[in-house]
Amino acid sequence: MPRPVRAVERALDILLCFNHDGLALSLTQIAERVGMNKSTVHRLLGTLENKRFIHRSKTTGLYHLSFRFVEMASLVLQDVDLQRWAQPYLQRLSVECGETVDLAVLDGAHVIYLQVVESPQRVKLAAAVGQRLPAFCTASGKAFMAYLPDDQASKILGEGLISYTDNTRVSLTDVYEDLRMTRERGFAISEQEYEKDINAVAAPILDANHHPIAVIAIAGPSFRLPRERMLMLGQSIRATTEAIAREIGLATLSAFVSNTVAGGNAG
Repeated sequence: MPRPVRAVERALDILLCFNHDGLALSLTQIAERVGMNKSTVHRLLGTLENKRFIHRSKTTGLYHLSFRFVEMASLVLQDVDLQRWAQPYLQRLSVECGETVDLAVLDGAHVIYLQVVESPQRVKLAAAVGQRLPAFCTASGKAFMAYLPDDQASKILGEGLISYTDNTRVSLTDVYEDLRMTRERGFAISEQEYEKDINAVAAPILDANHHPIAVIAIAGPSFRLPRERMLMLGQSIRATTEAIAREIGLATLSAFVSNTVAGGNAG
């Protein structure tokens, strides 16, 4: 086993001394926590600040962890096997609601289904892994679009609004209002907008920046999924997506971001 590099160990010790009890620390506090003299700590902090791992408040002189960690964490999240984490949650949701449950990601102006747990009912959807559907008129797509930056949502809508059923929203004003309501509720609803007699409700799995990385949806025949029931199921999906986020560390990362922002504002 190779010998550890002392300077690297010391730099990591400095980073690890920040926690919920010490979001903002002075040079003296850091030196005491890591057991090093202040001149050595000051040099290491300078290097960490240059690399954007540490930020020093110009107002208070206190040091905070910086957003470089968020950037790196996003790379880790891209490598997370989300499907493996989500599978038991999808199965549980399907059993609880008796409908088809799926996991989808955004691909341009469409959503692609990565996983599908079919309903145990005799009358059910013929959903399939790999299926692509338009984002603007599906519950999964709208759950994505509601949390995207405005320019990204506008780009999707710029692809064109095709009327698939009598319920398809083809007015930009109507679509944007629907996305606003989706953000307020925390989940999207589609009532026969893409396919006649099919309803769906969906909520996003959000990363630390409240950006959607995937969406979970419940879909089924409109007679089994009236609006009242979808409003109830939307809460269940939200609880599920939040539980998945906690399990894979997204919620922890979100808390870190919030605390870092709070610490920076305080300074």
